[in-house]
Amino acid sequence: MPSDAAIAPRRLTVRKVAPDRPWVWLNAGWRDLMANPRIGFFYGGALAASGWLLILVLLGVRSAWVILPASAGFFMIAPLLATGLYEASRLRAEGTPVTFGACLRGFTRNGQQLAFLGVVLVILHLFWVRVAALIFMLMFGINFTPSLEDLPMAMLRSDMLLPFLIIGTGAGAILAAVAFSISAISVPMLVDRDISAMEAIVLSIRAVLTNPGAMIFWAGLIVVFTAFAMVPFFLGLALVVPLIGHATWHAYKDLVVEA
Repeated sequence: MPSDAAIAPRRLTVRKVAPDRPWVWLNAGWRDLMANPRIGFFYGGALAASGWLLILVLLGVRSAWVILPASAGFFMIAPLLATGLYEASRLRAEGTPVTFGACLRGFTRNGQQLAFLGVVLVILHLFWVRVAALIFMLMFGINFTPSLEDLPMAMLRSDMLLPFLIIGTGAGAILAAVAFSISAISVPMLVDRDISAMEAIVLSIRAVLTNPGAMIFWAGLIVVFTAFAMVPFFLGLALVVPLIGHATWHAYKDLVVEA
């Protein structure tokens, strides 16, 4: 009969990596993407289509100003949306066939904890949209409702444009940093291990604090890649989302080890 020490789960800890380690994660993510391109590009294409739908809805309700903060909020919930990609990387590492159905089942692995973390990220996203709306109204006034065609020029003529950009960017950066810290590696960890969302969040924050250079660099790469991907009508997301998603899996496997 095995001893209690033999059957007890091993403690997880975070290891320190070099500041340029994200290039290794991207390289590994690219190999995963090329191993199953149809799944990756389908996943990214679905998110690009969701971006188009979001814009159409916002234009339909005459809320064009929400497009920018809503797009920025994508960074907060994207880690959860990439769950299927983490599962694809996990299956490939195990040598198990990677199928669309198998990837979707990744959402059911540790489903309750994934749902809890998802609620946290969605609340952060909605909070950011409300904060952005409040800043917009405080800066430009509640009666500032130009048409979509006139909106850019109307904002450029306003003396409040610079304060709006400074305050809005600062508030967004703070919330994005919070979202990144709690979700940097927590979602793939929940897909891979039977642990609670709070444990995963704590380890994710520890990974960021233990590796500030690497994680700031990684966050910067994510922002730059995603921002450029959104410029051509979200088309670039078809490539960037699966690449970042697979790379995030390898970031988690690289940073979290058993003590």
